[in-house]
Amino acid sequence: MTAAGDAGHVRLDGIVKRHGAFTALHGIDLTIRPGEFFALLGPSGSGKTTTLRVLAGLEPHDEGRVFLDGVDVTGKEPGERDVAMVFQSYALYPHMSVAQNIGFPLRMIGMAAADIARAVHDAAARVHIEHLLERKPGQLSGGQQQRCALARAIVRKPRLFLLDEPLSNLDAKLRLETRVELRKLQRSLGVTAVYVTHDQEEAMTIADRLAVFMDGRVVQVGTPAEVFARPATLAVAGFIGSPPMNLLAGRVAGGHLFIGTTAIAGFATQAADGEVIVGIRPAALRVAEAGGLPARLELVEDLGDSTIVDFTVGDTPVKMRTGRPPAAREGDMVQLALDPTALHLFDPRTGVRRAA
Repeated sequence: MTAAGDAGHVRLDGIVKRHGAFTALHGIDLTIRPGEFFALLGPSGSGKTTTLRVLAGLEPHDEGRVFLDGVDVTGKEPGERDVAMVFQSYALYPHMSVAQNIGFPLRMIGMAAADIARAVHDAAARVHIEHLLERKPGQLSGGQQQRCALARAIVRKPRLFLLDEPLSNLDAKLRLETRVELRKLQRSLGVTAVYVTHDQEEAMTIADRLAVFMDGRVVQVGTPAEVFARPATLAVAGFIGSPPMNLLAGRVAGGHLFIGTTAIAGFATQAADGEVIVGIRPAALRVAEAGGLPARLELVEDLGDSTIVDFTVGDTPVKMRTGRPPAAREGDMVQLALDPTALHLFDPRTGVRRAA
């Protein structure tokens, strides 16, 4: 018997999913801790939603096992797994009231009407829609429909809360507001949440830990800070961050790093001589008087509280994030200085991170 504090422990062991000759998941191994808010992050088609559906029991898989709280549930139906899922489409019944939609899972298990009413009101209050219980879904805004779907998921207090792009149908302002409330809700419930998103900013701000998916594989697992600070591959480096990391062709020679013919001042390396890909975050660039990379200023994007400046270094687009616009104008040639403590080296052949 699992202790209450350990409820919601997830382990995926070697999950393989094929669609004919196409392999959608290549041996997914993941461990998610009780009470954790865990994001599955990756571009469209990377396998994150398929993984979530395998975990829920909605999608059969070809190899591997699914464990919940140490119990092998691989062969169990979704209803036997004690999980609740919120879909991108919300999947509300249009002919039912909000109260009936929220209470539907409890009616399916035969709970008494008076107990359902209390549970529905409590769940609705947690997501601030208790005043909308008599309305139909068609009378709700997108944000209110999303809250109704969340209330239906939490009403029976599952051990695992699965969310598949739940904010993608909301406008930008409402997405920002709702993701904060969703995180607060998960913490107050103390339930394990597994959250699928392609939005790396969303995953970075909401998750305790995340798994980055690429082409049906998990390529990195860690806290948002860990993944941001030390991306394991070129693909992760180019995906995480807003804007993402700049990637430039370089070479190591005699312990020094060169980009084109420019030696990067202040950077010494133990890496073997040879070609590398150099990664640098936009915030670690600045315009210098001299001694930097020759770059052409292409565009200044004023965001109000910060500025994104677009350059080309040779033929490579490069972005810089800064607090104020540079003095140079579009079309000017400038020198870009790189913070030597913020450089990342990657193997150009394998894409794997190299020790600096």
